[in-house]
Amino acid sequence: MTALKLYHNPRCSKSRGALELLQARGLEPQIIRYLETPPSAQELRVLLDQLGIGPRQLLRSGEEEYRALNLADTTLDDERLIEAMATHPRLIERPILVAGDKAVIGRPPEKVLELVE
Repeated sequence: MTALKLYHNPRCSKSRGALELLQARGLEPQIIRYLETPPSAQELRVLLDQLGIGPRQLLRSGEEEYRALNLADTTLDDERLIEAMATHPRLIERPILVAGDKAVIGRPPEKVLELVE
């Protein structure tokens, strides 16, 4: 099986749920605590490509940084959104499971199973 990477926040119930689902199937992904080790802008571009989505779809709009940085402004380009996530990783939706060249956001947590079953 392809190596798995899980962008994980242990304080998030959805992230913990996704990890538990994987572990229940005997899978041990590489855990990336993205709040402690944020992905670079380039890594975010790769993740977005693997997810098949645009940067706005990866943003957590309920975070204080979202409001403070005025990220609801639809005139902001993709690079500005990517830089905001690289600088403020709390803005990144979670969890994200990567398997090979594919990735999925684990919302709900069961979505991670799409890459492993």
